[in-house]
Amino acid sequence: MNNSVVDHEIVIVGAGFSGIGTAIALRQAGFEDFLIVDEADGVGGTWHWNTYPGIAVDIPSFSYQYSFEKQRSWSRVYAPGRELKAYAEHCVRKYGLRPRIRFSTTISRADFDDELHLWRLHTSDGDQLTARFLIGATGVLTRPKAPEIPGAERFKGTVVHTARWDHGLDLRGKRVGIIGTGASAVQVIPEIAPDVAKLVVFQRTPIWCLPRPDMALPSPVRTLLRLPGGQLLTRVLSQTFVELTFPLAAHYYNLLPVVKVGERSGLAHLKQVRNPEVRAKLTPDYALGCKRPSFSNDYFKTFNRDNVLLETDPITEITATGLRTASGHHQVDVLIMATGFKVMESGNMPTFDLHGSGGTRLEDWWDTHRLQAYEGVSVPGFPNFFTIIGPYGYNGASYFTLIEMQTRHILRLLERARRAESTRIEVTAEANDRYFREMLGRRGTQVFWQDSCALANSYYFDKNGDVPLRPMSTVEAAWRAGHFALDDYRFESAKPVRASGPSPARTTSG
Repeated sequence: MNNSVVDHEIVIVGAGFSGIGTAIALRQAGFEDFLIVDEADGVGGTWHWNTYPGIAVDIPSFSYQYSFEKQRSWSRVYAPGRELKAYAEHCVRKYGLRPRIRFSTTISRADFDDELHLWRLHTSDGDQLTARFLIGATGVLTRPKAPEIPGAERFKGTVVHTARWDHGLDLRGKRVGIIGTGASAVQVIPEIAPDVAKLVVFQRTPIWCLPRPDMALPSPVRTLLRLPGGQLLTRVLSQTFVELTFPLAAHYYNLLPVVKVGERSGLAHLKQVRNPEVRAKLTPDYALGCKRPSFSNDYFKTFNRDNVLLETDPITEITATGLRTASGHHQVDVLIMATGFKVMESGNMPTFDLHGSGGTRLEDWWDTHRLQAYEGVSVPGFPNFFTIIGPYGYNGASYFTLIEMQTRHILRLLERARRAESTRIEVTAEANDRYFREMLGRRGTQVFWQDSCALANSYYFDKNGDVPLRPMSTVEAAWRAGHFALDDYRFESAKPVRASGPSPARTTSG
């Protein structure tokens, strides 16, 4: 490889909605020399990989979309996963991104060249790429997490993770065990329960499950969505609902009574469970908001079925024929892992080994300094690297809102660098420290620091006991994306480096 050549001005890792939204923003701002790299063979990220029965968005569809590309053909208030996958493909097609995506390519390592101010990217197939700027858009729901239970290798039946569903799997008449009662389980359990002979749900921590205001969109509503005013109205109502049910409820717990209202709704919703003992086991003993709640109208009803058993004793081991708990052995033919993803864990943010200035490894830096990133985008010592969903970047609203805010932040930097002919952009340690202190100083109003949250087993908490969510409203976060001080970054120029221009993207069907 010629060390004086930059293959692309910008490489984006991830072809989910974060990567797609970033690429669209780059094109609209006049940045054309970019490449999207993804290990999948199609676009959509989470919505490409997750295809389990019952998968759907967990916020209204009117909020789960780009503000500049509103979908007019959602079939339901909470759209099924296949429609999100189709929406991703639509955006790629409309904005001409397909030729700029290299599929079936995994970035395994990235090293920053301090002299030439560029990133050297290594792929799992032995190829190398260079880029002036690197954007991590791999999301957080990326790496499936398997439970650490003794004996898993001994099981003779079929094992499937909800994030990698096998559509050749026939559950009719089978004895099925499902580990986990998080967001994926809440969706898949009601879907498969009518088909299986027996379903054993292994629950470690009950989840707050609230009524879902879902319905098929009738013709008059679809007509309304085709009108500019109608689209705006539905989005405003949807955004208000989303803001109330998480960002405001979680970050201003001591100031707003939203959580208490939600808890009353959740407890009333639990009355669908007829058996009082089962209902008690499904009742959370921690505050609403300690972990992300789910929304379903069918989840609790499923536990009224004769073929569904709720098991709350811890699993002690997996055997050749099933799972053992303190209360006995449960024989199953199929074991479903609804155990979620590595979120605030090593190997997930980012999904590749990233070495910044002086060879410092990002995971080691975070191990030493705790998870943190300036405005959720940049880390000192890691020049020319920006992330869409970094620590203290996401406040709990729609991911699409986050994507648009973070791309606005990144574009301000790139445009400044282009004007000044800068080749190195790095947030100052002082600015990062100031932001981190501010984030920690806002903890007092958050729900996460209530005593009961210690019982929630929430993935929001990292190994240091921090919750790297952005403790502010969406309005404030959006304002900051357009008004943070550019002087919080250093802009420098290196010796001229010849650009080779865009190289052909490797594509496969998807």
